[in-house]
Amino acid sequence: MFVHFGVDQLIQSAPSWKSQKIGLITNEAARTNQGVPTRKALQDAGFNLVKLFSPEHGLMVKGADGEAMQDGIDELTDLPIISLYGTKLAPGEEDIFNIDLILFDVPDTGVRFYTYLWTLTYAMEVCAGSNKKLIVLDRPNPISGNFELVEGPDLDLSCSSFIGRWPIPIRHCCTLGELALYFNESRMIKAHLEIIKCTNWERNQFQPDWGSAFVGTSPAIQSFDSMILYPGLCFIEATNLNEGRGTDFAFQIMGAPWLQNNLIVAQLNNLLEGEIITESIVYLPTSYHFAGEKCNGIRFTIKDIATFKPVYFGLLLLKLIKDIHPRYFKWDNYKTNVNPRGNNHLDKLLGMPNSEAIFEMPFPQFLRKITSICSNKQWEKTITPYLLY
Repeated sequence: MFVHFGVDQLIQSAPSWKSQKIGLITNEAARTNQGVPTRKALQDAGFNLVKLFSPEHGLMVKGADGEAMQDGIDELTDLPIISLYGTKLAPGEEDIFNIDLILFDVPDTGVRFYTYLWTLTYAMEVCAGSNKKLIVLDRPNPISGNFELVEGPDLDLSCSSFIGRWPIPIRHCCTLGELALYFNESRMIKAHLEIIKCTNWERNQFQPDWGSAFVGTSPAIQSFDSMILYPGLCFIEATNLNEGRGTDFAFQIMGAPWLQNNLIVAQLNNLLEGEIITESIVYLPTSYHFAGEKCNGIRFTIKDIATFKPVYFGLLLLKLIKDIHPRYFKWDNYKTNVNPRGNNHLDKLLGMPNSEAIFEMPFPQFLRKITSICSNKQWEKTITPYLLY
């Protein structure tokens, strides 16, 4: 049975407010279960869209990671586009004064440091302050809503940033609609909020179970394999390694010219006992770290997505690489539009201050530490009152 997204449900319901002036926060990745872009499907169904707002990567989802995006005109709908990842992260008063309500439909990856969630929270605050209704067109969590798979510590507020404003785990196993309800109460936003649920989704399902084609959510997340590995391999951004950017396999491969990939593969196979298939490769990234240089790399293939713990895996991988390459491995800044200096990137990703110190621990102590870090049994109890499915 096909999953129907919030936008599919909305079009079928034909609400009384469809003729009001509507602003839509969206991008090209937001589509109906038949693959029609949300903005086009709503416009064709007679919804009075007057303005579009786009998150990081822009409306067409082509902007590079962290690259500021500009306002524009959408060729598909002829509507003006206001960028929420340029000079501002939230709609301004001048952007919404002639809008009656705001819709939000942006697909997520199920990971705290993916910025679309935080665009939603800024929109909630703006709508609360301007007394405008915000309607979230919900979508399933593509990497499962099974709380046995929750990973990572709740964010320490000292590490708050646009890749993590407020305390939730790294892999949170929620929909954006559920998180909107949670933040609306826990952060006392008090927005006039409505969630239009998706249907036929079960929490233990992954994106390939939905019955609809995969749609890339950003330039580096162009396959489900990238998406399921992303919660762990994203930590590589905080180093001088290449995380597969500049190739067609971002977050499925990683490497560096100096990487002893065969040794790393052997150690991973020994430690993980076949939980993930690792393959030594050589590749040539066209951008980002080591652009134009041959990299000794590793390709990762998950054997069982229903049990794989990517955050634990990513931390373990970095520890092995750091210990084997003391002369070459370095922590690095990661410059973006919202963090121009790029400093403390690992702290922001992991949500913990002084996180680099964890990797100085002796290996047995390190394993105990990351096991503790990745375990988050409290989250399910915290979020349960806000669950919709």
